[in-house]
Amino acid sequence: MTRLADLEPETSTEQAWELFDSLEPVSAAALTGRWRGRELRTGHPMDGLLEASGWFGKQFDGVDAVHPLLFQTPDGDIFAVDPRRLPLSVADRVPAGVVSRGRSMLGWVKPALATGKHRARLRDLEHRGVVTAAMVYDHLPIIDVFRRVDDDTVLGVMDQRGVPQPYFFILARD
Repeated sequence: MTRLADLEPETSTEQAWELFDSLEPVSAAALTGRWRGRELRTGHPMDGLLEASGWFGKQFDGVDAVHPLLFQTPDGDIFAVDPRRLPLSVADRVPAGVVSRGRSMLGWVKPALATGKHRARLRDLEHRGVVTAAMVYDHLPIIDVFRRVDDDTVLGVMDQRGVPQPYFFILARD
């Protein structure tokens, strides 16, 4: 955990990859439960946006039953969001300050964003020469790949088609 803490809150993409590659794989089955997320900032265009928007983390109910995006309203309500309902294609062009101000309206827009359906699944797959758990979105060209920091923490990297720079994040068991 100390190596990860040394890189937070901001590091280079190269240092993040170095840490990621040094970590042990994690099995898809080991991720069951709700996980609180935070960003590892590397200069990615999305740095700061998820946290500013009220992103809480992810929930793995089973290998075929994943809520890939959980959000938290200002009053503490946590709910699953259908990723197709978020403007991910323009997210990197919206300043974090604007996103943060919009967070206060999250409770109001919850009915339009929320879903009870699982929108992703887990698979063990090879990434950078190591077989490890990965979350595959049902309707978006995104795969989140995970490596174990410890029993209750994983380092994740978002692999999004058409976006060459990786987006790193941390999940801690809730």
